[in-house]
Amino acid sequence: MTFSKSDFIEKSIPHRSPFLWLDRVVELSDQQIRAEKYLDPDLDIFRGHYPDYPLMPGVLLCEAVFQAGALLIAQRAEAGMTTGVPVLARIQGAKFKREVRPGESIDIEATIKEKVGPAWFLRGRVRVGEKVAVQVSFSCMVKEG
Repeated sequence: MTFSKSDFIEKSIPHRSPFLWLDRVVELSDQQIRAEKYLDPDLDIFRGHYPDYPLMPGVLLCEAVFQAGALLIAQRAEAGMTTGVPVLARIQGAKFKREVRPGESIDIEATIKEKVGPAWFLRGRVRVGEKVAVQVSFSCMVKEG
């Protein structure tokens, strides 16, 4: 199952270009999501982030994971399991293991570990091919829209 921006992602989370870091969802279950993003070499970010050796900023790789997590939580809301908008509450243990360069595609994964009241605790990672670029644990609070 693959969902693109126009028919699924933008209906589920409030993020929009140029700050939407998901192109398509390739897997979705109650506990886990896997999405993809192609990092076009023409993105403005690469002109300013190490212009002589362009890199995708680690914080934006984490943001892609957070957006995937928000999308996963939003799907739980559609199933009547929660209401509101997921907002990042905590970042823990981010590890950056590989550089990500223009022209690469990233595979983004987020998994729900636990829900306590309005808080959702998740773990995620970004891979390029089979290599992990980022691992991060985080939590979201669901805020009333």
